[in-house]
Amino acid sequence: MRPFRADRRGGGVRARFEADEAAILRGFAAEAADRAERAGSGSPDGASADPALARLLPDAYPDDPEASAEFRRFTAERLAESKARNAQLVIASLSGPADDGAPDGAVDVRLDADQAQAWLRALTDIRLGLAAGLGIEEDGDEGDVHDLESATRRAVYDWLAAVQEFLVLALARAERH
Repeated sequence: MRPFRADRRGGGVRARFEADEAAILRGFAAEAADRAERAGSGSPDGASADPALARLLPDAYPDDPEASAEFRRFTAERLAESKARNAQLVIASLSGPADDGAPDGAVDVRLDADQAQAWLRALTDIRLGLAAGLGIEEDGDEGDVHDLESATRRAVYDWLAAVQEFLVLALARAERH
């Protein structure tokens, strides 16, 4: 990956993802979009059955299940739709044709400020889903890494943290210029 950086020519930010990186990110974004879509169309308390959904749509009133259910009834669908749109934007950004000069199918991504914010929200949602599956509750937790699949998911979780950091830094630079 060539990290996000300010795009001085067109404004916004840009990065280059290798073909494999783009495929991995598209796959996890598709999982996040699917999870959000299921949350939006499910029962008001459906998030409690899936730890990843519970992280994406937490209880507004953890000590009051009735108030939480009522709050979720009025907010979950719209919030889930927004989360699905953010993830779909990531997929679309990484699905365009590779630039003519991009080697080996690498994908150049250019984002305006609004698209970059959607990316940040989607990356957070993807990482929350991964954290739930790995048993990561707070910063510093190693999670439950016991096989190759969970170790791979942990590596993706850490890589996405770096992608987010590069994106935040590039946005800060873009705003200064």
